[in-house]
Amino acid sequence: MFTYDSDHVIAGVEKLRFFPQTAVSGAGATIVDADGRAVLDFSADWTAAGFGHGNPRIAAAVHEALVAGGPASVLSVAHPWATRLAEALLGLIPTLGADRRVYLGHAGTDANDIAVRGARHLTGRRGLIAFEAGYHGGAGSSQAFSGVHVATGVPADPDTVFVPYPSAFRPFRGDASTVGQESLELVADAMAGGDIAAVIVEPLQSDGGLVVPPEGFLAGLRALCDRHGCLLIIDEVKVGLGRTGRLLAHDHDGVRADIVTLGKALGGGLPLAATVGPAAALDEPAASALMTTVGNAASCAAALEVVALLREGHLTANAAARGTQLVEGLRAVASSGAAGADWIADVRGRGLSVGVELLDPSRADGGFGDATDVVTAKVAYRAWQLGLACYPVRGNVLELTPWLGVTADEIGRGIALIGRALADVVEGAVLDADIAGFSGWADAREE
Repeated sequence: MFTYDSDHVIAGVEKLRFFPQTAVSGAGATIVDADGRAVLDFSADWTAAGFGHGNPRIAAAVHEALVAGGPASVLSVAHPWATRLAEALLGLIPTLGADRRVYLGHAGTDANDIAVRGARHLTGRRGLIAFEAGYHGGAGSSQAFSGVHVATGVPADPDTVFVPYPSAFRPFRGDASTVGQESLELVADAMAGGDIAAVIVEPLQSDGGLVVPPEGFLAGLRALCDRHGCLLIIDEVKVGLGRTGRLLAHDHDGVRADIVTLGKALGGGLPLAATVGPAAALDEPAASALMTTVGNAASCAAALEVVALLREGHLTANAAARGTQLVEGLRAVASSGAAGADWIADVRGRGLSVGVELLDPSRADGGFGDATDVVTAKVAYRAWQLGLACYPVRGNVLELTPWLGVTADEIGRGIALIGRALADVVEGAVLDADIAGFSGWADAREE
């Protein structure tokens, strides 16, 4: 008989724990743990379950592909599930250029690796511009140009220049009104040497603290790339596919990328990623990215159903409406005067990518640092005890990314549980010892 709480059998290199959560089943926004307790999931497994736990349409499509004996690989055999998915993505995802291709992979990690390698191959240049606190992958070369990993000790890609991502709440030079332009000036300086192949950017920085860039920033990057002959790679792995209330998060800014990367929710809960871009970047060198089970029929069948759901439009519209409800409700909590409410320093996001930044209201310096990170971890822990799953990012930001079909009632319940968790934590309901074994991102680093 399987046990579901013996964490010691899972390799530590792939664990990121914030509380002792288990899961044996789920439906929509609900997961059920090994004790039969239902928990409202406001993470959607870091958005990988963005189309809901146990989505019956996706399950039926996967079952049909498996029963049909669909191939487990696309490397040496063409099959209709992969071909149809690639064609569907070319029709769904706009990028610049007429002759385009789709790489099918397992995760954002390899999708972004392929995007960067393709850009370097196409341009003949090595340089890359990425952003501090950015996240583009959890292993290998993608870690090396992910600022969130480099900041915790992972050796940086030697050809990558890291630039501050513009945050109005945390301006890197102290002026919120000019932070976007200042970041663009640093990008322009890095491009001046002429060796930059591409800029890789998240249209909304998730693991870096749910940072929404200022208006015009992505358009500014597009203009700089055009001026210097660089490719613009937009990483939509975590925030794309309807999550922000638009098909793609960079649709809010009215720009077009040269290369778009997708993952997480694309597979409807199965491992799948995609890189969409120019043939000249993704066709060569031939057979240079070989992973046997990429493009398997089951994952492609799931993604085809995801595409169908996106084309219907109702989940994207729901994400926009429920995201507005979530932001407004949390801001109401912040101004309510209830215990712990004054710890909410900022609520921001687009659609159902929402961040709640917590800061110690008693500290004149804003309360950044380890002590505030501990309180944030306690709030996440207490919320889980109360029946809500959400995780901290960048230490003191609660990331809220429920599935796209979350209901108004579920959003209301989630808001109430976060408010109660805040009150309970400031009143001492969670001890340091309670969270000692669940250090989350603090352990997600190279030693």
